[in-house]
Amino acid sequence: MADVRLTDIRKRFGALEIIKGIDLTIGAGEFVVFVGPSGCGKSTLLRMIAGLEDITSGELTIGGTVMNDVDPSKRGIAMVFQSYALYPHMTVRENMGFALKFAGMDRQEIDRRVDDAARILELGPLMDRKPKALSGGQRQRVAIGRAIVRHPDVFLFDEPLSNLDAELRVHMRVEIAKLHKALKSTIVYVTHDQVEAMTLADKIVVLRAGVVEQVGAPLELYDDPANTFVAGFIGSPRMNFLSGRIAAVGDGHVAVALSSRPDVRFDLPVRASGVSVGDEVSLGIRPEHFLPAGEGDADLTIDVDVVEHLGNTSYIYADLSADERIIVEQEGFRFAPDCSRLNVGLDLGKCFLFDAAGVRIR
Repeated sequence: MADVRLTDIRKRFGALEIIKGIDLTIGAGEFVVFVGPSGCGKSTLLRMIAGLEDITSGELTIGGTVMNDVDPSKRGIAMVFQSYALYPHMTVRENMGFALKFAGMDRQEIDRRVDDAARILELGPLMDRKPKALSGGQRQRVAIGRAIVRHPDVFLFDEPLSNLDAELRVHMRVEIAKLHKALKSTIVYVTHDQVEAMTLADKIVVLRAGVVEQVGAPLELYDDPANTFVAGFIGSPRMNFLSGRIAAVGDGHVAVALSSRPDVRFDLPVRASGVSVGDEVSLGIRPEHFLPAGEGDADLTIDVDVVEHLGNTSYIYADLSADERIIVEQEGFRFAPDCSRLNVGLDLGKCFLFDAAGVRIR
């Protein structure tokens, strides 16, 4: 395993800058996930680490060695792609060992490495099958095994689970987590699925438009987002944002009046230095932080639109106004069909406050 360091990394296609000066350190043995919406640059950044895209400017090092102009085959990396890319005429064993055979490795060493990878990935009974006789999850495990046998310094995963159905995705998430625990390898993983990021990563890198918005452990980003983009992206369902204005500023607290209901004010325990009465703000609250009426610091009346019952948990989709919708998560909630309005409580200590630019007010 090796560390990976990116220093002011940029990527341009003509006059268009895709990656805009990224500085990042990935420690040896870390599982780091690049996450963000489509088009944010996460796959481009991964391909630059792999050597499949040229670096316009900046410096990339792997294990302390500058890799900007090093051939991909000599970077000590192995990559698992979104597509399995298995040779259909070869067995599982032949697919996993092909790169080693092509490199001229001794037959016994190839067999040893392939058998070790098969044991880790529980592929033993499948070794003589061809890809057409495998399920999607099995094919992805073979693709991962093909990377493992190379004994790379760094594993790169480019949305490896996006072709699988929901149940297989959950299963493969567990398999990849077990793999990292067993190999203790450095892994850089790209996904647009924040659930994958939260469940797999030691560290998450949130990207938007070629810029790093925030880096941190999964629960750190969840509990302490730097801006509305990170707050809205990390967490499922996403955080609710209620527009408002600063109504009063005190010592260690501010009062926020909702724009949709100016008569409703919430007193938040925020120091809020640099804000003034009248400033536009957004109040952020996660769906699970709503409480039954009377159990929070304040109550809010909502107009219920749709309720999704998932057994022990229900999601209530509601309107504050014609332009503002929220999602409320309630455990054990049983919705009365004739109820169109509902009172919910707010734990103001778990609310977030953001300025007009979306930056967190702490």
